[in-house]
Amino acid sequence: MTLPAGPRPMIVIDALGRKCPIPIIMLAERIREVPIGRTIAVLADDPAAKTDVPAWCMMKSHKFIAITDLAQGWSFLIKRNY
Repeated sequence: MTLPAGPRPMIVIDALGRKCPIPIIMLAERIREVPIGRTIAVLADDPAAKTDVPAWCMMKSHKFIAITDLAQGWSFLIKRNY
């Protein structure tokens, strides 16, 4: 799958076909694998992810950078803040 232009994520989590809260759980488990200040992408197609991913970022003090439409679902780009 082709990712949108912009900051290149260090890790891409493929949560396509998985229902929330699984994409959030996968993000929470893997965000510590990227250095502070770097980005991680989550690919998801569950409509709930469009609100859940930004809300999780706000709650956990990480920066939600962007959501990009894909052929199937969306790509969410998150910057690790701590």
